[in-house]
Amino acid sequence: MKLVEDTTFGGGLPSDGEATSGFFNLQKIRTQKKFVPRKSLGQNFLKSEPALKKIIEAGEVKKDDIILEIGPGRGKLTEKLLERAGLVIAVEKDRELFEFLKTKFEKEIETNAFVLIHGDVLNFDVRETILKFFSGPRISGSLSRPDHSKNLELLRYKIIANIPYNITGAILRKFLSAKGGSASGGKKFLTARNQPERMVLMVQKEVAERILGRRENISYSKPSHGRKLGKESILSISVKAYGEPKMIMKVPARYFSPTPQVDSAVILIKNISRKNFEIPAQPSPKERERFGASPFGGGMEGVNEERFWKIVKAGFAHKRKKLSGNLKNLVSLEKTNLAVFKDKRAEDLSLTDWILLARTPNL
Repeated sequence: MKLVEDTTFGGGLPSDGEATSGFFNLQKIRTQKKFVPRKSLGQNFLKSEPALKKIIEAGEVKKDDIILEIGPGRGKLTEKLLERAGLVIAVEKDRELFEFLKTKFEKEIETNAFVLIHGDVLNFDVRETILKFFSGPRISGSLSRPDHSKNLELLRYKIIANIPYNITGAILRKFLSAKGGSASGGKKFLTARNQPERMVLMVQKEVAERILGRRENISYSKPSHGRKLGKESILSISVKAYGEPKMIMKVPARYFSPTPQVDSAVILIKNISRKNFEIPAQPSPKERERFGASPFGGGMEGVNEERFWKIVKAGFAHKRKKLSGNLKNLVSLEKTNLAVFKDKRAEDLSLTDWILLARTPNL
């Protein structure tokens, strides 16, 4: 049975069951030649040990963790993950690097600590892979494989990756948008039934700053007391609707090989959940002591997800226009509690503001 094209599980067998006797010796010969990074695949490999350490710390990687790594490259981050995690699943699109990693991590593949997949992460189904892996045959001394087939909610995992620059936008849409993956044919992550519990991503510094948006979730319905609130974007709202983004560190371009033209940054997205869209709204596990049924007042019902995104997208459709024009066919801003938004632009509103707007009745 073939799970994913060119998937390597333990026992020295690819997913289609063909024996690999002598295969690794051949690959060692092939991978001795110098690898030339491909610009078309956005390949810039992190070479900073301090940055790698920070990524692992932000991921809070433990022995019982399942980690999804996107674009492992030469395997520097993979090595660190394998030292601490129970299972690492890596998706590599480059055939040459895929073969290189097969050789480099032959032992980890044999002992079922590492699942290596050659393919496009935009078309990858992490739930299917984890479920098939834990339903497969066990090998003595390998990671315990409980049967999750009847309880898919137990399939918790983390995403930790140095995202390829050339597909950053596509990956973020797949992970974060309300209709994640629909445009590319891929699967959802943050909006999926089995969300990652946290994500640690290396992205371009400019993208990281856009994701963070305003540093506090301050509503225009409350006074700011002169504080600089910053600006939001549809990207930052897409992230904050499902999790809490945080800047971990900025990474200068010189810490990569080859050196890119822009600096990068490591961001953490934690407390990932669908709490804002559940009826009644539910906090993530770590928020249960901080809030009641919802972080927006305790006991308030979650908003309709489809209506929320319809309003957000309409608000950002013409960025320089005021919301009184962008939302005139969706929300009546003449109401007392919404009048404060009339002369604002979409970039001025926080997540709390958008949720308030989404709670209003249809026109």
